[in-house]
Order: sequence, then structure tokens, then C-alpha cells
Amino acid sequence: MMELLSRWFIRDRDNVTDPRVRRAYGQLCGFVGIGLNILLFAGKFFAGTFSGSVAITADAFNNLSDAGSSVVTLLGFRLAGKKPDPQHPFGHGRLEYVSGLIVAGLILLMGVELAKSSVEKILHPAAVDFSVIALVILAVSICVKLYMCLYNRRIGKKIRSAAMEATAADSLSDTAATAAVLLAMLIAKWTGLDIDGWVGLVVAGFILFSGVKSARETISPLLGQPPEKEFVDRIQAIVLSHPEILGLHDLVVHDYGPGRVMVSLHAEVPAHGDLLELHDVVDNIEMDLSRQLNCQAVIHMDPVVTDDGLTGPLRSRVAELVKQVDPAITIHDFRVVAGPTHTNLVFDAVVPFDEKLTAAQAAEKIRALVRTMDDGRYFAVVTVENSYI
Repeated sequence: MMELLSRWFIRDRDNVTDPRVRRAYGQLCGFVGIGLNILLFAGKFFAGTFSGSVAITADAFNNLSDAGSSVVTLLGFRLAGKKPDPQHPFGHGRLEYVSGLIVAGLILLMGVELAKSSVEKILHPAAVDFSVIALVILAVSICVKLYMCLYNRRIGKKIRSAAMEATAADSLSDTAATAAVLLAMLIAKWTGLDIDGWVGLVVAGFILFSGVKSARETISPLLGQPPEKEFVDRIQAIVLSHPEILGLHDLVVHDYGPGRVMVSLHAEVPAHGDLLELHDVVDNIEMDLSRQLNCQAVIHMDPVVTDDGLTGPLRSRVAELVKQVDPAITIHDFRVVAGPTHTNLVFDAVVPFDEKLTAAQAAEKIRALVRTMDDGRYFAVVTVENSYI
């Protein structure tokens, strides 16, 4: 169904890097989610009232909260698509994350309230009437929620939306919760054992777990998280596809929301090259990144001496040497400053954020290793910095 609807309502639907296409997918999934969840709420509320089951009623209100969540997500996508203005020069893309956080809060609130109702039912049990209608409604609900999980997950991955993937996870937990309610009804029918209140508590647990998970997934990009490795790899591939670029470092990805990504990096170029030609190459790389990754890029040129017969070999030796501290360490901005008694090797070392050594400890180890080169002839003047690449 979603495939057909996307063909009808989304122009250029395969161009998912376009913010307008992303917004269209988000709105389409939001409208469909609202409609399906309202239908499920109405059916389960009728079944819960008819049978006297607090677990079914709890599951019904869970679907109602999902409909409310879809409304918030829909508004989030619409607001996130607003153009930049003087007060928000980087756009409003992070509102998508804010809407996801609001959804998580609503899910948590609903989970707490349903847990209270379930505890009340455990303390004061009441008989639950078996109903074929309720049984059918629950079975249909499981199928619908599983379908919602699948299409939200597929489209969420397609447009790289954390909010939609959180919705998919919520739908999956709803499927399990409804299955538990259905099982409780069958157990009560076959054995006479009343576990309705306990199953309602399990449903509340599923809701709370889903709310916590959704909150984590939306808080992380708001606080600032590293970009996906695939995105970083594509940036490196585009930059290094130009033969004039010798290497890159200090890559930083600024995420202002989906479709609002800024990239800054340092590109190493031959120091003896023509400045105007190299500048033209960098301009072309920035345009390539914009066209292929839909991001705004700013590139700083770092000149590297490559034709003196000394700097290159020394850099290679030091690059291998620092890997004894950590194989993930890289170096850049390497310069050789020769003196009458010794030679200073000036460079920056990049260590991963999960490195156990402090920057000072890593720098001291690197300096000690460099002193072992050629009977102590070389001294390292090293600055240690962290990076996610």
C-alpha cells in the first residue's frame, strides 16, 4: 500500500537526499499512521469494554497514544522543512528530533498511566468475558502493527530518519504487547486463570521500554553524535578521488537536522603546486560534495612538502612509529625544522575518542618513540587531538 501511495503522492520519490522528498515521505507515513492507529484504538476500545479486559483497554489507549505520536511526528516533519530565516540561519531540521523527543515523552506518560491501571486490576481483579469479536480484533491488530513496523523501518532506513525508525520499533513492541493480551485471553478461556492485570502490566512495560529507547535515539542527535561511517567513507572517497589531494583530516560534520548538514575538513595539497589551480580543485570538491551528499562543505587547504626528498620518508617513518601507541592513530600537518644539533618534527596526532590514554600521555609516548630514531637526532613537537575518523 505504501509503495502505491508513494507513487501517487511523492514526486521524484527515489531522490531521498532531497529534503522535500524526505518531508513528503514523513508526512505520508504520518497520515497513514494516524488513520491506522485510530481504527485500532476504536476496535480495541470496543473489545475491551465489551469483554471487561483492562489489558485490551490498555492496548487500545496505547494505539491512541501512537496516533498522537504520529500527529507530533507529522508536525515535526512539516516544521523541520521550513526554510532558514535570520533567526535560524541553519534551518529548522532539528525540529524533527524535537518532535521525536516529545513522542517519547508521550509514550512514557502513557506507559506509567497504564501501569497504574494494571496494578489496580491485579489488586482488585474482575472477571473477563471471552469474546470471539475481541479475539478477531486483536489478531487483525497484530497484523496491522507488524505491517506498520515493516513500512516505517523500510522508509526510515531509506530516508535515514531516526524518528521513523523509532516509530518502527514502537510498532514492533506494540505487536508483542497485543500478542501477550491475546494469549492472556486464550489462557483465561482454556484454564480459567485470570492474568489480565498482569498482562496489562507487561503491556505497560513494553510501552515504557519503547519510550526510553525512542528518547535515547532522539536525544543523541540533539546532543551531537558522530556521523555514520558510511557517510564519512563517502566524503573521503569523493575528496580523495581528485589526484591533487594527498590526504584529509580534521573532518567535522555539523548536523542541523536531516537535509541540513555542514561539513568542514582540511585537505592536504602539494606545497609546490599552483595555488590558483589547487583552489579551483577544492571548489570543485565542495560542489561534488553538495551534489552527491546534499551537504554544504567548507575545505581548508593544508600545504604539504613532497619534493625535498626528506619530509615524505620521515613522515612515513613517524606514521608507522605512532601506531605502536595505538594502531588507529594518524598524523598530519607534518613539518621538518632542521637545526645544528637536532631536528624538530612538528606534527599533529589524531587519536580516537575511545583511547584510554589522555592526550598528555599519548603525546609523551609519541615523543619518546621519536627520540629512538637515529640515535636521538629527532625531537617530536606533537599536538594530540581527538577525532571520530
